[in-house]
Amino acid sequence: MIRAFRAGKLFDGNRLRPGAALLVEDGQVAAVAPPGEALPAGVAVEDLGAGLLAPGLIDLQVNGGGGEMLGAATDAAQIARICAVHARLGATGILPTLITDTPEVTARVVAAGIAAARASVPGFLGLHLEGPHLDPRRAGAHDPALIRPMTEADLAALEAAARALPALLVTLAPEAATADQIARLALAGAVVSLGHSDCGPHAAEAAFAAGARAVTHLFNAMSQLQGRAPGLVGAALAAPVHAGIIADGVHVADAALRTALAAKAPDRLFLVSDAMAVAGTDLAGFDLGGRRIERVGGRLTLADGTLAGADITLPLALAHLVRLGCPPVRALAMATRIPAGLIGASDHGVLGPGSRADFVHLSDDMDLRAVWRAGTRLA
Repeated sequence: MIRAFRAGKLFDGNRLRPGAALLVEDGQVAAVAPPGEALPAGVAVEDLGAGLLAPGLIDLQVNGGGGEMLGAATDAAQIARICAVHARLGATGILPTLITDTPEVTARVVAAGIAAARASVPGFLGLHLEGPHLDPRRAGAHDPALIRPMTEADLAALEAAARALPALLVTLAPEAATADQIARLALAGAVVSLGHSDCGPHAAEAAFAAGARAVTHLFNAMSQLQGRAPGLVGAALAAPVHAGIIADGVHVADAALRTALAAKAPDRLFLVSDAMAVAGTDLAGFDLGGRRIERVGGRLTLADGTLAGADITLPLALAHLVRLGCPPVRALAMATRIPAGLIGASDHGVLGPGSRADFVHLSDDMDLRAVWRAGTRLA
């Protein structure tokens, strides 16, 4: 049965289409009908009023949610619960993210991800392994004791994971992995992203040449841009690579966010939430590797004030961008088509014939009003 939905505007992943109707059948988009076009006989339109319809949002950095974090207890059921939490927050496709941990825990999370993929867990697009192959000088909230260089055994395990998962994003520092290791990861299908690094621009450029395609949470936990020492930030802004960014007004100052928007090509910058266990809850904090993370005033911090993930949803990040003057079309693409394209999820992040009928209804100010996954509205 075909159903149709209409709001004031429809964003199809590339452009705004005022008055267009979204036609959905069997969990997929059947068509996007322009205003005035006759719909199939018997199809009634659900008019959602003002605001806009957009593809379900895509988040490539989700450490947890609903009171849970990826870690030693992770299995496919936990991944399903975290995906469900974030779907209700507007992100209908995510990469659950494991921060630096032991080889044993990493292997368990990868096995859980493979099981989740085999079970077709809704919203599960693959995994993001953020560490442990980082620079301890830029550890951030990661446990420095678990950070280490990549070994041949690590590389083999990551290559196997990349081949078994729908997508694998690996954040590493050039200080902890060789150009050959980066090249082999890319050849296996992993998306290699540079992060938690104190590298200079030449090391970053060498990693990009070897196959690294992205930078993780731009400006955070990395060498900064200076006039004679551009750092990883400078290399990321100058190179034709993707960069994730946390637009919460905490991790990146508004002036720096505007700089990134001006410097990066419109199809290279994308939003991430860097969500933690508190996402979708009213929890005041949580424990991370034996350390307490407090949630106060929109910040998640360790006792010493170190930021430990973010307390924001993608709709809130969209609203922040638009308030800064970012055109809504660009902001929406940063949370849909661009991240989906980076990981090869071609049927996500867009609304067109054959794409998944995952979509959201947003106000003109980017407030989340409703979410549909495979054409079914979530409560």
